[in-house]
Amino acid sequence: MFNYDSKSKNANEFINDKKILETIFEVESGNYDIEKILNKSKEMKGLEPTEALALLLCNDKNIENEIYEIAKKIKLEIYGRRIVLFAPLYLSNYCINGCVYCPYHSKNKNIARKKLTQEEIKAEVIALQDMGHKRLALETGEDPEYASMDYLLESIKTIYGIKHKNGAIRRVNVNIAATTVENYKKLKDAGIGTYVLFQETYHKPTYQKLHPTGPKSDYEYHTKAMDRAMEGGIDDVGIGVLFGLYNYKYDFTAMLYHAKHLEDTFGCGPHTISVPRIRPADDVDLSSFPNAITDNLFKKIVAVLRIAVPYTGIIVSTRESQKSREEVLEVGVSQISGGSRTSVGGYVEEEEENSKQFEVNDTRSLDDIIEWLCKIDYLPSFCTACYREGRTGDRFMSFAKSGQIKNFCQANAIITLKEYSNDYASDNTEKEIDRVMINEIEKIPNEKVKNKLVSALDGIDEGRRDFKF
Repeated sequence: MFNYDSKSKNANEFINDKKILETIFEVESGNYDIEKILNKSKEMKGLEPTEALALLLCNDKNIENEIYEIAKKIKLEIYGRRIVLFAPLYLSNYCINGCVYCPYHSKNKNIARKKLTQEEIKAEVIALQDMGHKRLALETGEDPEYASMDYLLESIKTIYGIKHKNGAIRRVNVNIAATTVENYKKLKDAGIGTYVLFQETYHKPTYQKLHPTGPKSDYEYHTKAMDRAMEGGIDDVGIGVLFGLYNYKYDFTAMLYHAKHLEDTFGCGPHTISVPRIRPADDVDLSSFPNAITDNLFKKIVAVLRIAVPYTGIIVSTRESQKSREEVLEVGVSQISGGSRTSVGGYVEEEEENSKQFEVNDTRSLDDIIEWLCKIDYLPSFCTACYREGRTGDRFMSFAKSGQIKNFCQANAIITLKEYSNDYASDNTEKEIDRVMINEIEKIPNEKVKNKLVSALDGIDEGRRDFKF
């Protein structure tokens, strides 16, 4: 599968093809003490990429079960039962790139192209607020005419300015094409939360084959985007690969080397890691992607990531089915999308069949997802307090690693769930929320925090909103 004698070296020092191939070769040769790695995993201080890959490639069922148990314990220790919810908002699907796995590519003449006006953005945001969302991820195709930085900045200002009934978007994350340090500074000044950009695949020859034309075809520029974002002052960044584009061993290993590079260089690794898989979409033939991964392997990847980067959020979208999402929630995922639409303008009007970026597998409403999470004893959260209180980047990580973050997250999650319950929940969902909140309030050990929380919940019943720790 791999050329282990490769002499190639990518322009980005942290993604060294030779180093990645040697790592895979060493692990496959059985040169690692799995028991030692498992014991290190239990310390919740993370793993080196080589150690994480050794766990991922171990086929012993007993070891695999232990990996899942360790991942579950880490998830509970750091995140508790909290699951953060968000929704994507597509502003424009015009694109000048030639990415062969994405229906937005410039040569696709079948897809319905659209760019939202500011008034249409307001309508979309109100629709999302009426669902109960507080956190959005902005998505656009790459096109300087239809998705300029000025347009994006204006859109962010519009979104933050919309107050409808008790609704408000409190955090806008941005998933747009790689750009300049100057533009990242502008995004920071506009008040974005996390800047997200998927590498898609770190394997340079495959990357170049899959991105034949357009600005995104520049592998080095794309791969160094997070360095420029952090230089521009954005200290919360989110990375990810699209599993199935290339061999999972290579991309898994490279992604962890990328995370390590950010940690070593900027003192803070990625705030989130996303784990999408290649999905059906208009003008995309899945038979062209033989590296697609199974559900079992997908679950194991999530579990090992949770162990390798214990304080990093792991995101799974509505690309995955309810069953698949339930499996990976247990072993590491901490954020999911809900009630998602992957077309431009899809929240106000029914999605056009040929305008989606990919097929949504979990088509349930946000309320259905909240009810489901509560029934399986998770604590749905719409919290955005850390971002708004300046607990980002290395400051967030210092709170997380010291355990102090628990003094904020649990209470803030309960507060935002109470807001959802009062403002948006169906009767059945409200009953499930009440049950979960009672259980979670009892788990708060600090009596001062608990008393302040109860006071905030009373305030919500009285009509006030946006309490936060």
